Amino acid sequence: MVTLGRDSFLTVSFMAFRPKLIPTLFTIPALIVLVALALWQTYRMEWKQDLIDRLTARSAGPAVALENRAYAEIEDEFRLVHLEGEFHHQHEFYLMNRSLNGNPGVNILTPFQPKGQPNWILVNRGWAPLEKRMPATRKTGQIEGQIKLTGLLRFPKGQGWFIPDNDSERNFWFFIDMDKIGQELDKTLPPYYIMSADNNVPGGFPIGSQWRIDLPNNHLQYALTWALLALALLVIYVLYHLRQPPRFSG
Repeated sequence: MVTLGRDSFLTVSFMAFRPKLIPTLFTIPALIVLVALALWQTYRMEWKQDLIDRLTARSAGPAVALENRAYAEIEDEFRLVHLEGEFHHQHEFYLMNRSLNGNPGVNILTPFQPKGQPNWILVNRGWAPLEKRMPATRKTGQIEGQIKLTGLLRFPKGQGWFIPDNDSERNFWFFIDMDKIGQELDKTLPPYYIMSADNNVPGGFPIGSQWRIDLPNNHLQYALTWALLALALLVIYVLYHLRQPPRFSG
């Protein structure tokens, strides 16, 4: 029981929290979604870091013999392998719009036939400048006969949003299309290719070892963004529903 004097007043010192139906119906699901997104990005951050660690370990580990079996992208991407066989240089393909240290050029894609096997494998031999695209300009680099090849096992990523269509008639390829290249060769190629590690080719071109494991892991900042949005929404919701009680005076 509160007694008010004639010359005194009482101000209630606490704020009254009175939620309304419509803002509450909007805020609660929105908070659930924002918190779920923050937790999902945290999971993605851990998953991406594990992937980076695994790919780095594969590429830096000892080369293993490429076996005549099926390989899967998740288990085998960036695995360092070695094999023996010969190139079919007369069937080169040119992966356009590739640069090295700011210099424009192409990547040379050449079919490779493993020793004792009828099947062919596509090999990305590496980078060459535009003026060295044609085989006649780098004859010493067209290695003949049986060789030992070491490289990374890679899987094509397909055509991206801003990548032009391939022009097979002019032999201009902007992305690796295994099915189409196989049709050009009249061969069935495996769904992977080898990225050559050879950067000591006679004549200097093509230059191998054209890879880097540079997978961005920005999921922590994404998680923090969603979490801060959830916190901001909660603060706005609480402040909106706080009401100053009336002052009593007498």
